[in-house]
Amino acid sequence: MDNLTHSLVGLTAAKAGLERLSPGATALSIIAANAPDADVAILLTGDRWAYLQHHRGITHSIVGVIALALLVPLIFHGVDRLWARLQSRPPTTKLRGLMIVSVLVTATHPILDWTNNYGVRFFLPWSPKWYYGDLVFIIDPYIWLILGGASCLLVANTPAKKIVCLVLAALITTIVLVGPRRVGFPPPFFFTTFWITGLVVLIVLFVIGAGRRFGNKIAIVALLLVPLYWTFLSYAHSRAVRAANAMAADIIAPDGETISRLAAMPTLASPLHWDCVFETDRATYRFSLRLMSDGFPSSRVVRYEKPSGKLAEALEEVSRERSAQIFLGFARFPVAKLVDPACLNQTLVQLADLRYTEPGSRRGSFSLELPVACPARAEGGR
Repeated sequence: MDNLTHSLVGLTAAKAGLERLSPGATALSIIAANAPDADVAILLTGDRWAYLQHHRGITHSIVGVIALALLVPLIFHGVDRLWARLQSRPPTTKLRGLMIVSVLVTATHPILDWTNNYGVRFFLPWSPKWYYGDLVFIIDPYIWLILGGASCLLVANTPAKKIVCLVLAALITTIVLVGPRRVGFPPPFFFTTFWITGLVVLIVLFVIGAGRRFGNKIAIVALLLVPLYWTFLSYAHSRAVRAANAMAADIIAPDGETISRLAAMPTLASPLHWDCVFETDRATYRFSLRLMSDGFPSSRVVRYEKPSGKLAEALEEVSRERSAQIFLGFARFPVAKLVDPACLNQTLVQLADLRYTEPGSRRGSFSLELPVACPARAEGGR
């Protein structure tokens, strides 16, 4: 998930009662909620492939999360003790309270990350296997609405904080109402109505001073609403998987292929729209579907044959490249194509993870393009 979501989880958890365990617990809660993303530091010494290799790696595993959950409060408390000594006063933080906060909040990070289709490697360093929840898009404005709304009700007690909340609300509303339209999937009327209704409810609660009247109960309710939302998404996901399997079977029926695996993945701010990727014994496919529709894919069907012939030879050649090894270790549905299948001189082999993009589309670490010598030229040079 994005770091705004992780930060809101930390802030809401603190306001739900964890802030009472120690001075500084609120700040620590936000830091701990984001701590596993410390792997971004790899960009200081490595390239994007090093980042792809290590992101959501050891710092997101069970071992890494436990280590961070213990290390972060020790550093936080140590800094407070050092600062207190310089000021000739006793330290204010309580290590035991900070430890409890850190353990509880840090554990939320890999769970949240598991819910989307990027995946998490829980059992590093022993197993590199990826685990995918496929429930929540990597950015989910509805979680922002729930947790951000609760946080604003509880912390917006100054004009500056009120302005920050208003700006965030305006930006998130733009994402919800405009973002899906830009990618061709306008949000259904129901969800637009739900979003606007949610904002109106939050405004009313703010006007009546709900934050002062109900206190941490608001944060507790917000935290409970998130798993309830996941339950709804889990139901929608099961419906999407069933629909995708039926559509996939119709797509491959003329060619007599067999489905080996399939994934239905969420889209931005539209729980009725799902991206579907499936693999058969001969090819990998991608299409989008809309629940409660006429049963046909709501986008074109993309198909990539399994590598064979010249493409298989090209993949064998580039498989020794570091970037290709890292990419293929990450990609869930890797596909490839040759820019020049005739391969008269030299060509490019294009790789992509079909859950995000297609070969030839330049989308950061989700695609890769490598030069490869044509077999005919390689033989003539011997």
